[in-house]
Amino acid sequence: MPTSPDLQLAAERLGLVLTSHGMQRMTARVLATLLFTEQTSVTMSDLADSLEASAGAISGALKMLTSVGLAERVPAPASRRDHFRLRDNAWAILFTNQNETISAMQAAAEAGIEATDSQSPAHQRLTQMRDFYTFLMAEIPTLLERWNQLSINETSEKARE
Repeated sequence: MPTSPDLQLAAERLGLVLTSHGMQRMTARVLATLLFTEQTSVTMSDLADSLEASAGAISGALKMLTSVGLAERVPAPASRRDHFRLRDNAWAILFTNQNETISAMQAAAEAGIEATDSQSPAHQRLTQMRDFYTFLMAEIPTLLERWNQLSINETSEKARE
């Protein structure tokens, strides 16, 4: 949990940014708390106390965050409660998980192209949509490989310090 007022404010601001971009409010607040906590893991009770929220709201937010690969349940020796943390490399995992959505959008565009007249504006828009998602699918592996290499290099440099 963010311990200083500055950290709490920064976490709440991040939560507002995430909410303004479509994330559910409690999910955004839980994600921000997981990002800013100084602890290696937190319990649902910790989150509920920190965010002054119900156990049900925290549970729903954690379910969403674990389902998309951002958060994970972790073992906590000598504790009977479930502990959660932000996954290592969570952002790359989230991005990788978007491949399914991208493929679905690409397939939907292709179906639309087949259903429209080749001279229609809809056909042109759908072709552009398909081409964009085809481009993304081709570029994502390269981006992730570059990210992984950068991440490995930074980790190695920090270990040497």
